[in-house]
Amino acid sequence: MRELDRFNCEQVFKRLDDYLDRELNTEETELIKEHLEICQWCADTYEFQAEVLVSVRERVQRVAAPPQLRDRIAAALQRARAESTE
Repeated sequence: MRELDRFNCEQVFKRLDDYLDRELNTEETELIKEHLEICQWCADTYEFQAEVLVSVRERVQRVAAPPQLRDRIAAALQRARAESTE
């Protein structure tokens, strides 16, 4: 059996944020999915963190950004686009 055939709770916990953000490679994603199917504690932790993220995203969408901030972001995006085409 290979070393990464299965993740333990500690390995899942260390990668849970990246898993929630969909920043893991395919193999790690599958290993975490498999672990969540057999470990209720990790599944509960995942569900809690996922609910917190949904709540934060919903609240952030209701907050209007100040016009100055939007202008600064737009300017930064224009600079980034200009630099990437150089």
